[in-house]
Amino acid sequence: MKKAVFLDRDGVLNKELGDYVCKFEDFKVLEHNFPALIELQSRGYLLIVITNQGGLAKGWYSEEILGGMHDHLRKTYADQGIHLADIYYCRHHPEYNGNCLCRKPGSIMLEKAIARFGIDAGSSYFIGDRERDVIAGEAAGVKGILIDSDQPIGEILNMIA
Repeated sequence: MKKAVFLDRDGVLNKELGDYVCKFEDFKVLEHNFPALIELQSRGYLLIVITNQGGLAKGWYSEEILGGMHDHLRKTYADQGIHLADIYYCRHHPEYNGNCLCRKPGSIMLEKAIARFGIDAGSSYFIGDRERDVIAGEAAGVKGILIDSDQPIGEILNMIA
């Protein structure tokens, strides 16, 4: 079985704005994480993004804008030799289109990735900057690691076997 590091997006892979990143020009990749992500890849971890994107339900940005952000994230990392195996996102918000099973702290996005890629959850991690990320990871059998928003992932590499 494979192992993975699941990564929240806002505040982990790109700059946290305190609210939704609604415009492409506000989407800033955290370049200080390149060395840590390369290191995790070299240790054999798949890198998979798991992100809530409730701004879609609110109508604050479109699927096209979100797709552009994710394409930019993939290309920026690919240019550094970093491969994102996939990006899973929840487009729901409970106040706008009801409750769902995929929105973190729900674990459905992780469970789908675990099944799709044949991942050993017990050997995998979820790095996030919100408690809901840790809860979602642990519900899927993955060890959650809580970091501060925009904290370099390199500072917590010692927590990942």
